Amino acid sequence: MESQKKIAHEIGGMKNDALRFGLHGVKSDIIGSHPLESSYESEKKSREAIKRTVIGHAYGSALPLKMDMDRQILSRFQRPPGPIPSSMLGLEVYTGAVDDFGFEDYLNDPRESETFKPVDFHHGMEVRLGISKGPVAPSFM
Repeated sequence: MESQKKIAHEIGGMKNDALRFGLHGVKSDIIGSHPLESSYESEKKSREAIKRTVIGHAYGSALPLKMDMDRQILSRFQRPPGPIPSSMLGLEVYTGAVDDFGFEDYLNDPRESETFKPVDFHHGMEVRLGISKGPVAPSFM
């Protein structure tokens, strides 16, 4: 088999394309996430690990592996980047995230604001196919 061919130079690099993504700010590089957010994420990971071990002890080691495969299959299903975002409803139902009540449930959807910058469909597909580097959407949304 032939190895995958890649373009040697960057097309739309992550930080170099100021026209497409705006000027890069260093504030997000210096300041990390909120301490409560990192605590919440670590608690969620430990809860998932405990749930996985309990299921493994109760039903055998094959069920957690099957659950991981199902999760990977459901996480791959996405719409192409564009005006309609992927809802990932199957993954949310499978993981139980449908029952979580987030800020977007009681506040306005950020995609409906006046300052929302729509995703460039062509650049999004270039990133997905590996032709271009960089984020699909501008980081200052």
